[in-house]
Amino acid sequence: MYQSSPAFQPSTTVSPSSRSPITRAAFVQQLAGGIGGIALAQMLAADTVAAVQAENLNGGLHHPAKVKRIIQLFLNGGASQMDTFDYKPDLERLNGQMLGPKEKPEGFTAPAGAVMKSPFTFQQYGESGRWVSSVFPEQAKMVDDIAFLMAMTTKTNVHGPGSYMMNTGFLLPGFPCMGAWISYALGDLSDNFPSFVVLPDQRGLPYNSKGNFSAGFLPARFQGTLINVGGTQPVPDLFAASKYSFAQGDSDRKALEVLQTLNRRHAELRPEDSRLEARIAASEVAAKMQLSAPEVFDLSQESEAIHQAYGIADAATQDFGKRCLLARRMLERGSRFVQVWSGLSGAVNNWDNHGSIPNELPPMATSIDRPIAALLTDLKQRGMMEDTLVVCSTEFGRTPFAQGGNGRDHNGGTFVTWLAGAGIKAGVSHGRSDDLGYKAVEGVTYCYDLHATILHLLGIDHTRLTFRHSGVDRRLTDVHGHVVKEVLS
Repeated sequence: MYQSSPAFQPSTTVSPSSRSPITRAAFVQQLAGGIGGIALAQMLAADTVAAVQAENLNGGLHHPAKVKRIIQLFLNGGASQMDTFDYKPDLERLNGQMLGPKEKPEGFTAPAGAVMKSPFTFQQYGESGRWVSSVFPEQAKMVDDIAFLMAMTTKTNVHGPGSYMMNTGFLLPGFPCMGAWISYALGDLSDNFPSFVVLPDQRGLPYNSKGNFSAGFLPARFQGTLINVGGTQPVPDLFAASKYSFAQGDSDRKALEVLQTLNRRHAELRPEDSRLEARIAASEVAAKMQLSAPEVFDLSQESEAIHQAYGIADAATQDFGKRCLLARRMLERGSRFVQVWSGLSGAVNNWDNHGSIPNELPPMATSIDRPIAALLTDLKQRGMMEDTLVVCSTEFGRTPFAQGGNGRDHNGGTFVTWLAGAGIKAGVSHGRSDDLGYKAVEGVTYCYDLHATILHLLGIDHTRLTFRHSGVDRRLTDVHGHVVKEVLS
């Protein structure tokens, strides 16, 4: 069983087999006895966590932190870099020429076709002169607030492994995602709302389903809390159904107390199973969310101007806009890491534009462009950018070569990620892809470097955030990673 707040010693966590057989709850019970011991344990734990956070976490675990909370926007399917932010005039000059690989590379779904120019016009924006496609007219206005990583790359051209790599640092399942590592390292900012929240596309989950939000071998309590904003109950089973009158009010509270008591007894006999501790923690948060959640999800409290800015009244932007606004509201109420997904798994309604870039990419771009610009503006106006980081990423890019007419295939060679907010040098870019936008050639960055940079901004040295698992000191960045100082202020 996880024995202390994650803030205590995240870099020296030991495997369950090496822990003392006595549990924390049992030790405190021996001192205070019975139910009083449980209450005392809770109070001591809460006081200790609060004290540690007040003393250390705002200043970072290993060095002063510039970021306290994060919103990550993830474009599921592989957003095309040369049709959004990576302008390549040579594609126009070489349009129609067969310059791609002669044999189908691994991960391509078809042989490479002819070079295909972008069907969208590009223009320079802001003092930084950043080139942006016509599909992002609103984000184009924000480029001087954003730092771009123009030469991101990955080890795969396949969605599942690519999504795992960008979220967990590994190609295979079973490893903790970045949100879980951050929650493990820094603990909760609030008792009333989950630290790590996931807001998926209301049409469905992304590739790998819930594997992208997993705690892996970390204690299960650090996995992402999935919230379905489009459902009648965003948090399932938070309240008993109205038809069960016997489970309302005081009866519901007493039943939860009995259940928690039984769960704790069960967990004390099975200290090696972190899922039990996770369920107990989830039940405690759920009980508090019965008071906090209805207020958080009530977007009617927001002004009409905010609704208009996020595009909540527009069918094209309603879903993503609502989730971006909800992400901001969750940060205000104590969530530390909120992930907002655009696109579901499958062949449609995502950024996997094999069939037709002119027809498939614009609807996806429209759905996120206005909400993202509104989110950045809103955070800035509220003063939240002083301690908030916004990250926009995807699992890989697309090829400069046509597929099946005017689509584009998978390309792990290069893609674009951007960051904005606390600790970021606004209006800069780092790295460059080749003249076709096929491979990263300068300032090449992997997920390891992105993760190391994000942890650095949170006051964490990525080489010291480890967890002992199967005899190995595991890291989010594996044995790689460097902080991309070129985009830091």
